[in-house]
Amino acid sequence: MMSIDELAARMGFPSLADARLAELAIAAALGALALGIGWLVKRRLGTRLADWLHGQEFGAPGPLTARAAAMVGWLAALLFVGIVIAAWPWDPFALLLLDIVLAISIAVLIRNILVGVGLGDGIALAGAFVALVVMLSRAVGGLEMLQARLDSVGFSVGARHFSLLSAINILLTVVILFTIVRVANRVLRRMIKGSDKFDPTQRLLIEKISGVVIIVAAFFVGIDMLGIDLTAFAVFSGALGLAIGFGLQKTVGNLIAGIILLMDRSIKPGDVIVVGDSFGWVNKIGVRAVSVITREGKEHLIPNENLMTQEVENWSYSSRAVRVKIEVGVAYDTDLRLAQRLMIEAAKESKRVLEEPAPVCWITGFGDSSVDHQLRFWITDPEGGVGNIKGGVFLSIWDKFQEAGIEIPFPQRDLHVRDRPEAATKPVAASKPKSATEPQKAARGPRRRGGDDPQ
Repeated sequence: MMSIDELAARMGFPSLADARLAELAIAAALGALALGIGWLVKRRLGTRLADWLHGQEFGAPGPLTARAAAMVGWLAALLFVGIVIAAWPWDPFALLLLDIVLAISIAVLIRNILVGVGLGDGIALAGAFVALVVMLSRAVGGLEMLQARLDSVGFSVGARHFSLLSAINILLTVVILFTIVRVANRVLRRMIKGSDKFDPTQRLLIEKISGVVIIVAAFFVGIDMLGIDLTAFAVFSGALGLAIGFGLQKTVGNLIAGIILLMDRSIKPGDVIVVGDSFGWVNKIGVRAVSVITREGKEHLIPNENLMTQEVENWSYSSRAVRVKIEVGVAYDTDLRLAQRLMIEAAKESKRVLEEPAPVCWITGFGDSSVDHQLRFWITDPEGGVGNIKGGVFLSIWDKFQEAGIEIPFPQRDLHVRDRPEAATKPVAASKPKSATEPQKAARGPRRRGGDDPQ
């Protein structure tokens, strides 16, 4: 069995008897101090930072902000240990102790970041384990040997060599870039929401475009980090792009239509629109479709391209004010001015009806059984429904008409029954006898047109 001195000599360390115990004790104390500083920063500064992010960035606790305090604490410990390592030429054993603290800090920090961006506990633990192994291998001088062993497990295709090391490099690159993209998008979203220079539509447009730019930039950075030569895939990428162009024509069209909708601001989140049989307010404008929530609570996903090619009725395009009309008829013996005044009062009693423009009531015609009126009033919240406010005003009109004794007529028909004329009651006179020639005419039968009798 290999002794500790032989193991230390194999890893490039001096004999354990030659270790400077005082310096090792100082390194241990500084390592413990680093962990204590991290805990203190987490309790004091990290908690405040998490509360600030909850209120400013997201408005509600999220995975990343929930891990903010822990990330700040371990980052403080990591920075302190790094400064201590760089500030003094430590004894190899003391340096190993500080490197262990550094490796633990990096591993835990990576785990909190990966959980915060939503990769899950399994991937986060795997990433933390890989970071711990890499940092400990570097501390004992075995990183190059570990890389050589990982690179030896693989195969070659042409001039390219695929190994376990290259797979780990690809995985780490993807995880790192994905984490950077998620964090960058969230920070950018917070900055856009905190700006007063843009309206909600412009904020959404900038957020979508910035997200696409960040993803494209991360893709090309990853290609460069992995050392992939794109010229080798020129022909393949051209054919793939042509196939995608035909297969995803509608998707690209919806994407461009969505960007145009956000740029010209013809449809904005919160607008009340009517598209075909769909009526509701716009919840959000996505990359592929617009989400429209109806009064029934159903969410319709309408492709962006349909909103560009079909007729769209936007109730809040230039103004959110919408005029509502109600048809009411009263009896002919009604005091019309009183009825009109009561209908206007019924409209004004509704909290959703605007005071300016004021409700008005006009006579629209003299019907068969009623004097027809039209009550008109304005609202600014059509997303709250039109049928419900009509029903409320109708009910209020009914109550007021009942109190004032005003009748709402319905069609009526008068039926007059007359006696039969005296001539109609007399018996029918006997018919005259037929002449002598009539039986002969009847016997001959009808004469054929245009010719003699066939007999």
